[in-house]
Amino acid sequence: MSELSPALLQVMWNRLLAVVEEQGQTLIRAAFSPIVRECGDISAGIFDVRGRMLAQAVTGTPGHINTMAEAVKTLRGCFPLQTMKPGDIYVTNDPWIASGHLNDFLLMMPVFKGGRVVALISCTSHLVDLGGLGMGPEGSDIYDEGLLIPPCRLLEEGHVNGLLLEIIKANSREPIANEGDLYALIACCEAGAERLLRMMEDFGLDDLEGLADHIIETSRSGTLQAIAALPEGVYRNVLKADGYETELELHASLTIRKEGLHLDFAGTSPCSKKGINVPLNYATAYSVFALRCVLAPDIPNNAGSLEPFSVSAPPGCILNAEHPAPVAMRHTLGQMTPDLVFGCLHQAAPELVPAEGASCMYDLPLRHTADSARNGGQRFALELVHNGGTGARPYADGLSATAYPSGVFGSQVEVSESVAPVVIWRRELLTDSGGAGSYRGGLGQRIEMTSASGEPFLVFLSVERLRNPALGRAGGLPGSPGRIRVEGRDADIPGKCELRVEGHERLIFETPGGGGFGPPKGRDPAQLRRDLEQGLVSREACQTVYEVQP
Repeated sequence: MSELSPALLQVMWNRLLAVVEEQGQTLIRAAFSPIVRECGDISAGIFDVRGRMLAQAVTGTPGHINTMAEAVKTLRGCFPLQTMKPGDIYVTNDPWIASGHLNDFLLMMPVFKGGRVVALISCTSHLVDLGGLGMGPEGSDIYDEGLLIPPCRLLEEGHVNGLLLEIIKANSREPIANEGDLYALIACCEAGAERLLRMMEDFGLDDLEGLADHIIETSRSGTLQAIAALPEGVYRNVLKADGYETELELHASLTIRKEGLHLDFAGTSPCSKKGINVPLNYATAYSVFALRCVLAPDIPNNAGSLEPFSVSAPPGCILNAEHPAPVAMRHTLGQMTPDLVFGCLHQAAPELVPAEGASCMYDLPLRHTADSARNGGQRFALELVHNGGTGARPYADGLSATAYPSGVFGSQVEVSESVAPVVIWRRELLTDSGGAGSYRGGLGQRIEMTSASGEPFLVFLSVERLRNPALGRAGGLPGSPGRIRVEGRDADIPGKCELRVEGHERLIFETPGGGGFGPPKGRDPAQLRRDLEQGLVSREACQTVYEVQP
């Protein structure tokens, strides 16, 4: 590779990025579950033989992608290269190896050329149901939450492990969807391997070693240059979260040095008895993603650009849950770590960091009730995903109903209604829900739904920012908190519980708005008038909050 020009190396790098994107799209097209094919809850990547991530699909979530970057190293350690055979594919859903909870399955496939392994292909996606108590926070340990698959072969020399597949199907309320999604994951690996080999043939490559070194060194160097522009020091922040039994505190200490950044979660509240605990691999994935968004957004995500970041946490704190803690809803707090670390980074680079946002996606797993199933009602398991507003930026408004940091698109109304007996009557942006400021926070949304069949259904709630809204920065005001209720009931529904909605009842949930940036009086009056015309702010807010006559 030493004789190849930088231009040709860049062309090959770009080709790798195209390969992984096609790999990811193969998974989405082939998937059965709406959360995969409609919402993009996946990851896909190419790794060298040492287990270093070289490229990842842009489509996907940080919780899948950045955990996959480390999980492949673990699987490679479980299955030495000399034992691998063409057509082998390995699998696990161990939360402490893969992506933080049981519903995410991670696959790894060796790519052979000339009789030897030249690369590893990996992908992850969400399976809708793995038995147990399912996707909800009510489990008391990992064994309550469903079926755990340790690292093992899903395919051996191209032949599917039929017994493993039958076990996975037998432990699910959606066996057909699970089988289809597993075959979609297999197709994703095979598509990535085929396209990678074609790329190597096109460029006359027998291995990826020289290209891998170029990608990783270039990315590491660029990331370190971005870090070097920050003032060295230690910056601390505390973020309050609603929690389950009681309010929680998430603590972060960010140490900035020229040679890299280290994040420590010491001081964070201990684990909950319920399934909102976060394995450290997942907390690391989202917090490092947030830092890279601000510091090196133009550098592709790979082993080189991830290397300058390290994360630690005391064992047993809620951001470093240890086996067998319940972790089914680990995203509830794991996706709040970007706002936690932004609070640190804001002290070092206030011109770069947005206000707090809704953070945790409003993930609403639904399924039939036992009595409905006994009476002949439709059996189903469905996971709806909706999002709140992002925080305002130092130079622009926040984004409304946008998936940050998860990257998981909101569920489509028509698709949801086609696969489960529910009717979604309303989905609209919430006026005034974005925090006021010179730049306004993104708006949350209101969704109303009922049973389509008249039968009751269950909702497994685990969401944040009902009591602790997204805070503004630099004089910006907080966004509106979220709210969940059932029409006709006196009290609002808590953010974490198992909720039964009767066939005649209407579920109403409102997602939080993002915080504002800068004092409200600094907002451009012309922009405020446009907001009023579009229904984003009310006439009353113009007068009382912004102090502008509409």
